[in-house]
Amino acid sequence: MRDAFERYGFQPIETPAMESLSTLTGKYGEEGDQLIFKLLNNGDFLAKADVAAIEAKDSRKILPSISKKALRYDLTVPFARFVVMERNELTFPFRRYQMQTVWRGDRPGKGRYQEFTQCDADIIGSDSILCELDLVQLFHEVLHRLGVPGYQIVLNDRRLLNGLARAWGIEHQFTDLTVALDKWDKIGNDGVRKELSERGMTGPQIAQVMKLFALLENTDSAQRLEGLQALLKPEDEEAQRAFKEVVDLIKMAADSGVPEACIRFEPTLARGLNYYTGAIFEVRVKDAPVGSICGGGRYADLTGIFGWEGMSGVGISFGADRIYDVLEHFQLFPAESVTGPQALVLSMDEESLGNVVAMTSALRKAGIRASSYPTAAKLKKQMKYAADLQVAYVLMAGEDERANGAWTVRHMETGNQQQLPTADAILHILSGL
Repeated sequence: MRDAFERYGFQPIETPAMESLSTLTGKYGEEGDQLIFKLLNNGDFLAKADVAAIEAKDSRKILPSISKKALRYDLTVPFARFVVMERNELTFPFRRYQMQTVWRGDRPGKGRYQEFTQCDADIIGSDSILCELDLVQLFHEVLHRLGVPGYQIVLNDRRLLNGLARAWGIEHQFTDLTVALDKWDKIGNDGVRKELSERGMTGPQIAQVMKLFALLENTDSAQRLEGLQALLKPEDEEAQRAFKEVVDLIKMAADSGVPEACIRFEPTLARGLNYYTGAIFEVRVKDAPVGSICGGGRYADLTGIFGWEGMSGVGISFGADRIYDVLEHFQLFPAESVTGPQALVLSMDEESLGNVVAMTSALRKAGIRASSYPTAAKLKKQMKYAADLQVAYVLMAGEDERANGAWTVRHMETGNQQQLPTADAILHILSGL
């Protein structure tokens, strides 16, 4: 990921683990706000607590008086704060990547974590569709190089959903619409109908919303887009412009080498983060044990909450932990990711320890990942240790080998071994790795 980010011109930054609670609240939708990890104020946090709220057991009223900070929920909102604080030092459009831990008060389960790593790439200071194209290409390149099987980059545009809400007369309930759509994969059509009804929508309005799900019967993006356009008002300039940009983005992605099978338009994709205003993305893997492994979208004015309005940006996030889960599930974790020792030098007796130290150092200087067994234990125990570490070679030198300045080098997989001088032993291992 880091290699790809830097070749695409992104620069690394880091932000603090803690943010002001007010900075994070209201940016992630209803459910997101509940999942923010709040931190108690330093010292006697009850000294200035709202006594009436405590007596009433009203946690929402108590919270402002006992908590002013929280652990970051994502990397995008802290990035917006960073951009405003450092705007005089940055060159725009500014491209940043960030790989850090985030926290969410979620119920732990498969693919759901309370602490996990996000790897983000954002471009801020431009509203050009070429920024979205770069990020779609980045999705494809990174996931392809990691060997993630059957991934699909799913996209939509919040402006299209806004246009549909206007066409159906429910623009004042847009948040209710996106929350319900965002839950569809968990609650299904009937669940969405119930959710929308509970949020005050009428039967005819709900029937209009369900037309979106009917579009999913076509798996072809072009057919889905055609069906969606029929639901939009022709005179709705914002929605029509968004429609054209989605069509253009899919075409440009295909022209740039992203396989058609790897990208799909999905009209029901909503992503419940309140700061998204344009294109939105998710990446899903067929038959994976977890949900989406990546996400992202465009935000028109996220820096406005920090006093600098009009800075449009777009970003994506790779969920490192979920990608790990997918590679583990399909047994595709790349061999080059293993960083254990390639060679283990065994200690045959107390007199050999000096030779062991010298040989281990020589192997490392030659670029071989090497370690030594720290005591002259039984050979069987040392060999089991080497097998458990999955080292490729072990080296041993008893009294006879030391007298000849040689080492017995054993290939652990084949069991073949030979006695070689020190320099030849190192070359032999290098040629076999």
